[in-house]
Amino acid sequence: MSTPTLNSQLLHPNARPLGGTELNWCRAVVGGTGIAVLAILSSVNPNLQMSRLKNALHKLQTSHPILRSRLHYNPTANIYSFVTTPSPFIQIKHFNHATTSQILQAHQNISPLHLILEHELNENAWTVCSFNTKSDMVFATIYALPDATRWVVVLRLHAAACDRTTAVSLLRELLTLMAVEDEGQKEITINKGEISLAIEDLLPKGMAKKTLWARGMDVLSYSVNSLRLTNLKFKDAKSPRSTQVVRLVVNIDDTEKILSGCKARGIKLCGALGAAALIAAHTSKSRSDHQKKKYGVVTLTDCRSILEPPLSDHHFGFYHSCILNTHTIKGGEKLWEVAKKMYTAFTNYKSSNRHLSDMADLNFLMCRAMENPGLTPSSSLRTCLISVFEDTVVDEWNAQQNQVGVEDYMGCASAHGIAPSIAIFDTIRGGRLDCICVYPSPLHSREQMQELVDNMKCILVDAGDTIVDETEIC
Repeated sequence: MSTPTLNSQLLHPNARPLGGTELNWCRAVVGGTGIAVLAILSSVNPNLQMSRLKNALHKLQTSHPILRSRLHYNPTANIYSFVTTPSPFIQIKHFNHATTSQILQAHQNISPLHLILEHELNENAWTVCSFNTKSDMVFATIYALPDATRWVVVLRLHAAACDRTTAVSLLRELLTLMAVEDEGQKEITINKGEISLAIEDLLPKGMAKKTLWARGMDVLSYSVNSLRLTNLKFKDAKSPRSTQVVRLVVNIDDTEKILSGCKARGIKLCGALGAAALIAAHTSKSRSDHQKKKYGVVTLTDCRSILEPPLSDHHFGFYHSCILNTHTIKGGEKLWEVAKKMYTAFTNYKSSNRHLSDMADLNFLMCRAMENPGLTPSSSLRTCLISVFEDTVVDEWNAQQNQVGVEDYMGCASAHGIAPSIAIFDTIRGGRLDCICVYPSPLHSREQMQELVDNMKCILVDAGDTIVDETEIC
């Protein structure tokens, strides 16, 4: 007997049903994880250039259909879908000096850009009730800082429409559009047309195939292993949570040494960052030597280049997958030793396509944990110790950013629902390693995480000063 297709059940002819990963992000965002924020500190008053900024945002929505889509929910068919509108519609919200001052007054020792980023990470427009009508995928806000000489422009997006590659391309395209308009040149053309398919619909044939028995065994294995993982000490597991961030910045000379150390050993920076976090976390728990503990590390990788057809960085949406590895730390290990093991484990999993074949399994377990927080330690919803990205963003900080008044920017996603204890968003910016480290508060305190990040920095810098041993490379 034939069954009606999904399209026949949708509310709107311009709708595209969400894929499994996108649907999981809808569930996660409601709980507080996956609110992507890009905050830009500018010395040029955007209110005086409102027309240019608004035109640039509208061009982005025109070029990228998912940015001019709205999230709809059909309660009858229990289907979430993106409904794409024919015209751009984004409106820019404003906060004056007085309103911004109220947001900043709680923490005088933290930069305004930092505090506004945290404020936006905890502004959740995607609640369950809003799905009964429609929800925008992107919001824009301008904050006037109290000194009256600088402003913060913020874009807040739903993770289903914005992975890290999307956020990076969005920033670059926005600045390019504003600079092009400033010079009176012809506007740039990016990809236009219909919204791209979900990642599950673009996977190469057979790569995600797995027998029912294998899938069941893998789900069981992930579940059992997760119960054995060690977490950072929880400070307050009962109070309502929010997302906070700490920043890790390494100077140019030390950054060059760290990157040279990675290159000499044939690994990427993600291996060094993950290793530094594991060693710092183990030290913070005052483990005695040789007391082994297992830690979970999630590495996110961009799948655009291997999809069918391949997508470019300018195809906006969520096209990352992840690999979960566990690593044992006993104390006393050297950073490069751990980094090499971690990166090798990750690449072995990736070479066997585990980031594709395990996608449905990890989505399933993520959903079960959200529905049953008690399955995680102290109902914390912590899935692992740390998450890192396989590839580091490189930003040379060119004249174009200065041209439109950009002094600084920060970008990341919220993580106070289901997530790791610390998620690292790393960038090499103007030659410096600049990491935005995201964590759930008050499950972890700012002091606790600042100490962890400071220890990570010391471990990385000390390792960068280590002379490469040829036997170690071999």
